[in-house]
Amino acid sequence: MTALLTPATDTAIGQLLHKFTQGDASMLGHVADDIDFRIDHFRDEADTSWQVAGSLDGLIQVLGRLGQEVFPKGTTALGLDTFALGEGWHLTRFHQRFYYGVRQCDVTSVTQIISHEAHGKVDYFRETVTDIVSV
Repeated sequence: MTALLTPATDTAIGQLLHKFTQGDASMLGHVADDIDFRIDHFRDEADTSWQVAGSLDGLIQVLGRLGQEVFPKGTTALGLDTFALGEGWHLTRFHQRFYYGVRQCDVTSVTQIISHEAHGKVDYFRETVTDIVSV
C-alpha cells in the first residue's frame, strides 16, 4: 500500500490543524467526544505528561494550557502535508512558527502526527514534536 498525499481540506485532521492555526474554536467540531490524544517530544526534556486527553473535555483543558504556556501568541503554519494511509488513518507533517512561551523566543518546529478519523471527526491523535529550533 502506498500513502497518498491528500489535500488537508479533505480531512478532519487538516481542517482541525488549519483552524488551530487560526485560533478558531470551531476546530473542536472536528474532534470526537472520546478522542485519544497525546503529544510527545523526541529527544527533548520537556514535561509533556499533561499533554494527554481521553475525552473532548480533557482536550479542552490541554488546549487551554497549551495556549497559555506553549503558544501564547498563536502559531503560523509553514507547511501542512497529510498522507492518507487507508481506513481513516493519516500521517501529517506539520511545520510551524510560533513564539514558544517555555523558552521565551520565536521558534520553528516540525511535528509528525498519526491520526484516525471516523464520521468527519478525529478520534485518535498522536503528535511527536521532532524539533524546536530558535529563530
